[in-house]
Amino acid sequence: MAIKIVLFEDNERLRESLAYLLKMNGYNVVGDYSQCSEAANIARVYEPDVVLMDIDMPGENGIKGVRMIKEARPKTSVVMYTVFEDDEKLFECLCAGANGYLLKKTPPARLFDAIQEVLEGGAPMSPVIARKVLNTFQVKETSNKYNLSPREIEVLQWLIKGYSIKIIAAEMNLAFDTVRSHLKNIYQKLHVNCGKEAIAKALSERIV
Repeated sequence: MAIKIVLFEDNERLRESLAYLLKMNGYNVVGDYSQCSEAANIARVYEPDVVLMDIDMPGENGIKGVRMIKEARPKTSVVMYTVFEDDEKLFECLCAGANGYLLKKTPPARLFDAIQEVLEGGAPMSPVIARKVLNTFQVKETSNKYNLSPREIEVLQWLIKGYSIKIIAAEMNLAFDTVRSHLKNIYQKLHVNCGKEAIAKALSERIV
């Protein structure tokens, strides 16, 4: 079955263009909306695999929209699609449960790649956003209150960048099971259950 996608974007021309591009590339756009006040109900009814969410919309903003979707249907992946590059909105979105963060200047081909990445467990981000996230990890090991090892910190940095276990293993020249073991240790030390929670905690608490 085709991947089901819902769009939340108040710019009508952009929303229609995105819907057209996605449909032409085999995606099933089950809904597109100019505001997200009914995001929870929409998620329950249409059960989308992926939501592309703008931040600045009439009524409730996209950050609140992420929370509503995650509460209504946690398995739906939400990728922010926005013009905002500031740290505050970035971290608010990730802590609200967003699985990825792309800027609107992202080329369409990269957007399609990002959808596939998030479905495979990654956290796709535009390069400038990934750089901001990684910069939060540029601190001394002495501040590492969760006792993450240097290798675990490196794995977490790749996770923040949006890479799947398979790609992290390739980048670090490690076995797939070795990376999975590192991630398991990271989750235990951070007292979280998944990569998304690990990213949110790492960013909100500046733990490394």
